[in-house]
Order: sequence, then structure tokens, then C-alpha cells
Amino acid sequence: MKRADVRELAGSVGLGAWTAFGVLTMLVIGDGKPLYGDEDLLSWSVAHRPDVAEALARGLTATGTGAIPYALAALAGIIAGRTLRRRAVAAALCLICLGAGQAARYGVMTLVARPRPDQTDWATHASGWAFPSGHTTTAALTAGLLVIAVCVRAPRGRTPLALVIGCWGALVGLTRVYLGVHWFTDVVGGWLFALGWLGLCLCAAAWWLPEGFITSTPDTDHKPTEDHAPQDPGRRGRSRPA
Repeated sequence: MKRADVRELAGSVGLGAWTAFGVLTMLVIGDGKPLYGDEDLLSWSVAHRPDVAEALARGLTATGTGAIPYALAALAGIIAGRTLRRRAVAAALCLICLGAGQAARYGVMTLVARPRPDQTDWATHASGWAFPSGHTTTAALTAGLLVIAVCVRAPRGRTPLALVIGCWGALVGLTRVYLGVHWFTDVVGGWLFALGWLGLCLCAAAWWLPEGFITSTPDTDHKPTEDHAPQDPGRRGRSRPA
């Protein structure tokens, strides 16, 4: 895929995600109450929590915060780079993308100030406001960076690996509902925010970085080849000049 195609695709996806996120945010602010389906999904989660499933959900949700997402984001940069220098630059950019995305999400969360579900339904610790979900956003951003890196540098077998990574990012968000600390629309908001932020970052990267950072095509310059054979006065069938 060419750099212009990457810019166009990332910009289109990002714009669509931001538009959907804006609409959902206005609904959350305007209603002030759980949206359609939020309470039903929370009630189902509370009623279906065997000990094993709850323990697994706690373990999975823990991977969506702390040092693990940053380690995975750095790994995405290492995978994406071709040389040692480019790997260092790509890892730094991935870490900046994740950190700046978390900061932007926190600002939105503070402005919206949506309350969480009742604390009596919680099965894990949580803090702050609800929308958009922090664990969901962080895991989705991290998964997105890894998927992009895999697609750029692993043309063979990339689809199954990308699906595994994407499932991890999605499941972290779903555990937040299952453990009772978020409404489902908080999780959807986190997914949309992460997709929009990734689209913005990838579009900027495709605009400013060299070709080799964002596509599988090396950005080496090739000298044009001559379209004619060099003259050889001694060749058979060609007369010498007088």
C-alpha cells in the first residue's frame, strides 16, 4: 500500500470514528442516565459471575493498564522498524501515541463526568469517571499499534496474529462491563476514541515519515536504467563510422 493510500484510509477511518464518538458523547451528556442496553448488560454480568470466570476477567482486565500496554507499544515499534535506529524511533513514536492518547482520553472523561454503575455491583477496583473507559481505550490503542506493526512487517500469517491481538484488545473492554465498573457505552466510547486517535496518528505518520516506516516497500532510491544498449562499433553487422 502506498503512502497516499495509507493517509487516505487512516484519515477516513479516523474521521468516521471521531464522528461516531462525538454523537455518542452528546447522547451520554444529554441523557445523563444509562443508555439503552446499559442496565440490561450490567444486570446479566452481575448474575453470571462464577468464581473461575471472575478470576479470569480480573486477570485479563489487569493487562489493560500499567506497564504492560507500554511494553507492548514499544514492541510494536520494534517490529515496525527495519534498522536499529528506525526501531528506536518507531518505539518512541508508539509510546508517545499511547501516552498522548491516554492524556486526551482523561481530559474528555473529566469534561463528560459520567458516573459509574453502583459500587455494589463492582467486582474489581476502579477510580475516576466512567466515559470513555480507560482500560478499554488503552488496550484498544495498544492492540491497534501492534496490528499496524504486524501488517506492515509480517506479510505471511499476519491475519491470524492480527485477529488474536484484536480479540485481546476487545476482551479487555468487555471485562470492564462484566466486572461491573463500566456501562457498555463507556466501552464503546473507548473503542471509538482509540480508533479515531489511531487514525489521526497514522495519518500524521504517513504524512511526515519516510516510506519505509509505514509500508513494506523500502524507501531506497533506484537509478534509472538506460533504455538502449551501449554502442559497440565492433559488433557484427554494424559498420564502423568512416
